[in-house]
Amino acid sequence: MNDKKYKIGYTTGVFDLFHIGHLNILRRAKEQCEYLIVGVTSDALCMKRKNKYPIINEKERMEIVGAIRYVDKVIAQTDMDKLKAVKAIGADAVFVGSDWKGTESWNRYEKEFREIGCDVVYLEHTDGISSTILREKIGNL
Repeated sequence: MNDKKYKIGYTTGVFDLFHIGHLNILRRAKEQCEYLIVGVTSDALCMKRKNKYPIINEKERMEIVGAIRYVDKVIAQTDMDKLKAVKAIGADAVFVGSDWKGTESWNRYEKEFREIGCDVVYLEHTDGISSTILREKIGNL
């Protein structure tokens, strides 16, 4: 008998400078779903949203994420239309870091996803680590 709550889970991220926080999110998501699809943010979308390119290019980031045992499939995230992606892959759960809970955008996503039978599951953020922190440490070497 399968004890996973969800059939298809979906999460997204840049996954630049892959670190333990990334691994924790993927592990916690996979613990709750049978099949985990991960959208890796494209280089172009990173530039559009954050005005900077990732240090590791999108092809390599997708390969890294795809090699993680908790990940069943990797797709490119080329825009911010998460509803379109969720519908296209048939996800019944979207996993996101708890640092997004209560934000205007994720309150809206919760409502949109609920209407199509998809839950938003907030996973605990790993304190003390982020790609931004790593970039700063590298810059200070």
